Amino acid sequence: MTAPAAPRPRRLFFAVTPSPAARADLDLALAPLREAPGGPRWTSPARWHLTLLFLGQVPPDAVDDLVAAAGPAVAPTPPLTLRLAGGGRFGSRRRPQICWAGVSGDGDALTALAARLATAARGLHLPVEERPFRAHLTLGRWRPGRPGDGDLPERLAGYQGPDWPVTEVELLESHLGPEPRYDRVAAWPVG
Repeated sequence: MTAPAAPRPRRLFFAVTPSPAARADLDLALAPLREAPGGPRWTSPARWHLTLLFLGQVPPDAVDDLVAAAGPAVAPTPPLTLRLAGGGRFGSRRRPQICWAGVSGDGDALTALAARLATAARGLHLPVEERPFRAHLTLGRWRPGRPGDGDLPERLAGYQGPDWPVTEVELLESHLGPEPRYDRVAAWPVG
């Protein structure tokens, strides 16, 4: 008789999701770019979110503690209003990697929230990246080794979407594969 398989780690991250109106407005602004040569592999607007803290592989026995620790980290967050604005890329012009939309509005409070979530995760001995938080919404990824137009994000430089209130922080589980998806693990109200 074989032993049951050990539970797999869960690929988790904290995020806020733009309002449907904000996503629809940005989707409309991206329409002319989607068919441009050298564009990235675009992400579906249904999957757009602002990652506050990516945790990667979290042991299953740490998830309940993570959920419990996140509540006090989110609780002091004041009401937040954000706007998707501008665009840019990670990577060089010649070798672009990620096309993103920027974020304006209550950025200092959003950064403080991300820092509190990182502190909570560190308190549980979960690995947390040490690079500074930079609010952005990933719009697409260029495939390595393929030609990419690194100037494409500059066409979003003047973009200003509608304001939207942040109503909650979610802990999401990412499932990779041909049909990637995010499942909600938990959520906390903001403000």
